[in-house]
Amino acid sequence: MVGRLSLRLLAIVEALPLKPGMRVLEIGCGPGAMARELAGRVGDGHVLAIDRSARAISQAEAASRSEIAAGRLSFRLVAAEAFSLLPHEAPYDLAVAVRVGALDGRHPEIERQAREHIAAALTASGRFFIDGGDPLTELTLRP
Repeated sequence: MVGRLSLRLLAIVEALPLKPGMRVLEIGCGPGAMARELAGRVGDGHVLAIDRSARAISQAEAASRSEIAAGRLSFRLVAAEAFSLLPHEAPYDLAVAVRVGALDGRHPEIERQAREHIAAALTASGRFFIDGGDPLTELTLRP
């Protein structure tokens, strides 16, 4: 479904507390449909979408040329448990993950690492959402 957003993903995007100017981190972006939708909703903000699959990142970049050129969207090939901010990269206001294996409870050590890396990439008031719930669940990353 490259280029189109499913009704399920649209419901997730609509449930997020997005605001213009936000910096959003999407974890497990696949071909980038949700990342493009997010980029369209944060105005002059920025969306960084990551995925562990080189093929997914390649597809996402090919389908997102205008958003990338406008500076509203970028992609990075990296697993959630290995993600970290680049030098001088500003932290993110919100993170979202949909169907990400590293966060589904099957691999506790990988999940612990992913949560630590995501928490380190968020602002002090940053929020993290995963699929589940109705349609999202907010996770607490800091005590």
